[in-house]
Amino acid sequence: MELWQHDPATMTTASPPTLHAAPFHTTRWTRVCLAKADSEDGRRALADLCDAYYEPVVAYLRSVFRDADAAREMSHAFFAEMLGGGTIKTAERERGRFRSYLLGAVKHFVAHQRQAAGRMKRGGGMAPVSLDDEEAAAVPDARQPSPDVEFDRQWAMTVIARGMDALRTECAGEGRGAFFDAVSGILNGHASHGDQAALAASCGMSFDAFRMAVSRLKKRLRQHVKSEVAGTLEDPAAVQEEMETLFTALGR
Repeated sequence: MELWQHDPATMTTASPPTLHAAPFHTTRWTRVCLAKADSEDGRRALADLCDAYYEPVVAYLRSVFRDADAAREMSHAFFAEMLGGGTIKTAERERGRFRSYLLGAVKHFVAHQRQAAGRMKRGGGMAPVSLDDEEAAAVPDARQPSPDVEFDRQWAMTVIARGMDALRTECAGEGRGAFFDAVSGILNGHASHGDQAALAASCGMSFDAFRMAVSRLKKRLRQHVKSEVAGTLEDPAAVQEEMETLFTALGR
C-alpha cells in the first residue's frame, strides 16, 4: 500500500500517544489471557477479537478446503467452540500475539475435524462438519498461496480496514466525514496520483492545502493501525515487529 511504502520513516517512530495512554493490562488480548474464559470481561474481549478477525480464519479455511461454503461452515463451528470456552484455555501467554494463537487454534481445529471425519468413515463416530472433499483439499496446489500466507494477508487487510473505520469515525466526529470519504481511496492506496488535483478542486481546496490535509490523515491512520495492532498483543513493545509482519503480508 502506498500509505506505508512512501513514508518508511514513520515505520520506526515511537508508538503513538494512544498506546502510551493505555495501560499495558488493558489491551484486549491481555484481558483474554489474564481472564481466560472465567470472567465476563475476558469473554467479552475474546468475542470482540473473534468478531474483528473472523475473515482471516475464513481465508485460511477457504485455502485449505478450496470451497467458500465449506470455509464459512467450518469457521462458524470453530468460533462456536472457541467462544464456548474450550479452546481459549490453551492460549499461551508467552506467545503474546492473538494472530499466532488464532492461526494455531484453527489448525488444531481442522486436524480434529479430519480425525473425526476419519472415524466416521470407519464407522466409529460422526464428524460435526462435513468434509466430503477432505482428500482433495489435503493435496496442496503449488499455484496458490499457502493457507498460512492467505491467513496473514487477510489479517493485515483486516487491521488496515479497522484502522480506516476508526479514522472514519474520528473524522465524522470532527465534521470532516465528507472529506474522509473523498480521500479514502488515497489513504488505502486505491487512487492514483492523477486523481488528486481533481479531488482537491472538488473539495474547494488548493492542491498544497489538500496534500497537507491528506498527509495529516495518513499519520492518523498509521496511529489507528498501530493501536489496533497493539490491542492484539500482550506486550505493546512488540507493536513495531508486528507492524513489519503486517507490511510483509500486504506485499505478498
